[in-house]
This record gives sequence, structure tokens and C-alpha cells, in this order.
Amino acid sequence: MGKWGISLWAERSGARRFELSFGSWARVGLLLVALVAGSALGGGATAWAQSAPISPLTETIHGIAMHGAPALPRDFPHLPYVNPDAPKGGRIVLGQHGTFDSLTPFIIRGVAAAGLRDYVFESLLGRSLDEPFSLYGLLARSIEVPPDRSYIVFHLDPRARFSDGRPVTTDDVIFSWEQLKEKGLPYMRAHYRTAIKATVVQPGSVRFDFDTHGNREAPLLLGLMPILPKHRFDAATFEQTSLEPPIGSGPYSVAAVDAGRSITYRRNPDWWGRDLPINRGRYNFDEVRYDYFRDAAVLFEAFKSGQITLRPEEEPARWAEGTALPAVAEGRAKIAEFDISVPAGMAALAFNTRRWPFTDARVRQALTAMFDFEWINRNLYHGSFTRTQSYFERSALASTGRPADARERALLAPYAALIKPEVLEGTWRLPESDGSGHNRENLARGVALLKAAGFSLQRGRMLASDGRQLAFEILASSRAQERLMLTYTETLRRLGIDVRVRQVDSSQYQERLKTFDFDMIQANWPASLSPGNEQINRWGSQSADHDRSLNYPGVKNPAVDAMIEALLKAEAREEFDAAVRALDRALISGDYVIPLFHLKKQWVAYWANLQPAPRPTLYGFNVDTWWSLER
Repeated sequence: MGKWGISLWAERSGARRFELSFGSWARVGLLLVALVAGSALGGGATAWAQSAPISPLTETIHGIAMHGAPALPRDFPHLPYVNPDAPKGGRIVLGQHGTFDSLTPFIIRGVAAAGLRDYVFESLLGRSLDEPFSLYGLLARSIEVPPDRSYIVFHLDPRARFSDGRPVTTDDVIFSWEQLKEKGLPYMRAHYRTAIKATVVQPGSVRFDFDTHGNREAPLLLGLMPILPKHRFDAATFEQTSLEPPIGSGPYSVAAVDAGRSITYRRNPDWWGRDLPINRGRYNFDEVRYDYFRDAAVLFEAFKSGQITLRPEEEPARWAEGTALPAVAEGRAKIAEFDISVPAGMAALAFNTRRWPFTDARVRQALTAMFDFEWINRNLYHGSFTRTQSYFERSALASTGRPADARERALLAPYAALIKPEVLEGTWRLPESDGSGHNRENLARGVALLKAAGFSLQRGRMLASDGRQLAFEILASSRAQERLMLTYTETLRRLGIDVRVRQVDSSQYQERLKTFDFDMIQANWPASLSPGNEQINRWGSQSADHDRSLNYPGVKNPAVDAMIEALLKAEAREEFDAAVRALDRALISGDYVIPLFHLKKQWVAYWANLQPAPRPTLYGFNVDTWWSLER
């Protein structure tokens, strides 16, 4: 999938024992030597000497998975989906819709440029995209974690360096944790606050202890925490935006910035991690550039002209146009469909349930019934899309089409009043039409639901019992969104519903999303084979009123909260799958969105000077494994 929408996917780990890398007596000896010598390696002698007593020593392992053991052995030479001999050189130009005003991608303020987190800042562990959620050594050469995952110890690679040549130390790790858990993006605050203490346990090694609520994903999320150079950040100004090129330990440095228009990354020839197994065959371009466009149609024209050299596509009309380009016929550009094996996620029109009239579920149900997918798909999208029924569509985690099993029923039993019987029994499906454009049966169903909610059609206006007309605004960020919304609202207006579609520029759109200043939006929540803590930021009651969270609908539902907690605590895969399906049933029952549609494969268009990797990953194509055919 590359840089587009890879979320925090998770798979849980069992209690398998691994080969011991360092003997217990050897580690004790290291501790004694360093205490006597007062070594300042890593976090410094003072921080180490004053640390809390270390816990019983565990075995040192090379990786961790959410379920079972990592698939790759300790001595794996490279990730299975890369070409380890891929040539280095050339450049790739990617397009972004919108703008940016910051080079600080961790804070609430500003809109950060694309690529910073991926190319400049590294984490302690790196993931394999051939597994649901497995992590291997990156800045941390190895880790220690007990079966109950109550803590994790990261042993830093002594070779790790920032791009200015300074070593990556435990001071940097602890500083990053302290700043991000208090001042980072909402999901970072939620993820990193699960660690309640950080301790330097020996030179170059830092331990994090977690709270006791049973969140087995927490050690993995901490492993994905970006590590920032303490010597380049001021804690007092951490939350301020900046356009100063940052320093990181990653494969690229920021080479040029045209604020709001483009950012260019240049591969660091002295990158410390270029020979690590997890990096071999990756980051092959000498230069990666993102060009920004305020209009999606202009972005597509930039690809047609060769200004953009790779473009993922989700718009059938543009895909059809792209396949007919002269450059494709001449072999100068190529189109490809990549298999993807993860859930489709939820693309939807999201109701803001914080606002009238969407506080009433019957209104939400009525507007869902009035959405004629079959006609829209046929007339706007060449019939290319499949309707999305589940929040985890296209996977065994989807609850639709199957009755709840015993585990699911046990989890949902305390919240029976919040779960629709047809959802529990697996018979629920979104309303369907014959695609003729009339949709009479579903429109009648919608009107009946509005009548039950106290509305009535009077002189061509759908009025509530207090005389207010049923009215709302749909906020759009692109012409493609606007076209879909206008098609939908034509039907609603005929029923006396006053709907306005308003397209705004990207910066205004993002600003309004931050504070939930909208009635309805088109939103997309990618899904994984192992959903985890990110579900709190999307659907948890605690995130509903937090600016910049992804809980756009304002979900506050005890059943949803309980199912998220259950999936985070689950140890066995069967328990985990049941908890996810139960979460799916709770979200579906809440009528928080009008589900839209998805593609069965990934569509990618690219110019012929680019070469894809040997095969896609579990998550589809990954641009970091591609290379240039030009030198």
C-alpha cells in the first residue's frame, strides 16, 4: 500500500520461547562494569544509576508479533517481498491533494508535509508488510518482553545515528516518549500513555512498564514510536509548527521545501541503517518528491503530463480515462491492478451525531435507506464498486452474513439493547434497489422512519414537530466528492429535505475536521487484519470530543467501548476475532455512517521509468520497494 493509509495493524503474540542472545551472567557483568565505570553510553550514567530495580531478566528476541511468533527467523536476510539487489538511483514524484504548512508531523497544529514520518523519522522497530502485525529490529537491535507483556526492553543498535552524525541514545527515546504522550497527536497520546514508566536499565537499553489493564498491543505500538533527536527539539516549543528541515535517523533528509507546494527528500548516502535486513532492497530512489495540488483534477492532469510519475487511483472515471491515454498505448506509462489481502475498511458519509438532526438514529436510518447505491454505482462509477457492508469488509473479521457465535454473544449480552437483532443474527444488509433510479420502496421506508422521528411533509418541506425543517450541510473536499453528494441530495430535496453541499479548499476542510465543525462528511477509515488501539481514536467515547481525533461521527457507545477493550485484552486469536466481529456489530447497530463502496483491487498508474517490486505485500503495493530504471 506504500504511503497511502497504512494504519496500526495488529496480531497478537503467544508465549513462545526464543533463543537467548546474551546469557544472564553476561548481562549482570555488564551492569557491574558500567556501574563501576560510570559509563555515559546511551542515556547517561546518572539516569542509569538512579533507575528503578530491573525486573527478572527475560530472553532477548529479534522481533514480536501480536499473535504467535514472527514469521521471519533471527537471521533473515531481507523482507520476502523486496528485490535485495534493487539498484539505487533516479527519482519518483508523487502527488498530494491539498497543501501543507509544517514540517512537524507529530503535533495538532498545522498540516504536515507528506513523507516526513516515513522517510526522516525512524522507530525502534520496523514492520513486515507480509504479516498482519509483526515487528523486527530497527533502531532497537533486539527486545525483551515477558509473556504477559507488562513491560518491554529495547536494546538500541549502537550503530544508530541521526543524519547529523549524533548517536541515537536512550535519552532520545525517553524524550520522544515524554513529549509525544503529552503533546503529540491524539492517537499518539492515547498509545504512549499506556506506558507509565521509562527506565534506563543498562547502557543503551531502556525499559517501558505498562499499566495493568491488559493492553497486549501496547509494546508493539511503543515499538513504532518515532524517535526524535533530543538535541534538536526544545520541549518548551515542541507544539509549535516549523518549516525548518528536521533531523532524523531515517533513509532520507529534507533537501528542498516550497511551502504548501512541494517537498523533496534526498537519500542519505551515509544512512546508518542501509544494510539492516529489514531495509535491504528498500528506499531505492535517490530522490522522492511530493507535489501538492489544490484540485484533484489538476493532479490527474499532472500525471498525464509526466509531472507526477506514480498515482494510485480510486476514481473509476479517471481510471478509465487513464487506461486510454496515448502514453499507455505507446508503453511510456503503465497501469496495474494489485491484489490486496487486508480488509477494505469503511468509506462512508459520516453523520455528526453531536448535532441535530443526527442525534436521532431514526433520521440516520432514513437517510441511509434513501442512498441509492445501485443507481449511483452504475451511472457515476461504471459499475466498478462493491457496496461496503462491514467495517472490516473483505475479511473473516466482518460480522455480516453470519450469526454471532457464542463468544460474540457473551461479549454483547450486557449491551443487548444496543445491538439490532438482525445484526446479531447475521441477516442485516444495507437497503438495495433495482438500479433504475426510482428506489420507491426504500424512499417509502425512509419517509416512514422520519415520520416515526416526528417529521412530516408539509407544503413541500420536511418539518419536525417544532417546525424546524430537516436541513443539514455536507462538506466536500474535492469535485469527486461533490459530484457524489449532489447526486444523493437531489433525491433528498424532492422529499422536502434542505441539503446543501459545500466544497471548501483543503486547508479549510482540514481545519473544520479538527474541531468537528460539520454536519456530514465523506470519510475513510482503513482497516487491518488485526485492529487495535487505533479503534479508540476512531470510535471510543473518550475520543469523541477530542480535537483531531478520527471519531468524526462522535460515537459514544458503551458497547463499542467494551468491544474495543475486549479486543485489546484478547490473548487467543479466537477471542480476538470474536471481539472484532462484536465491535463490527455494535458499530453497524449504531447507524453512525452511510457506508459507501470499495474496489476489489488496488489501481496504480505509473510511468515506465519505474519498476515495481517482485510482488505486492499483504497490504498491496509498497512504493518503498520500487526502483528507477534510469540513472
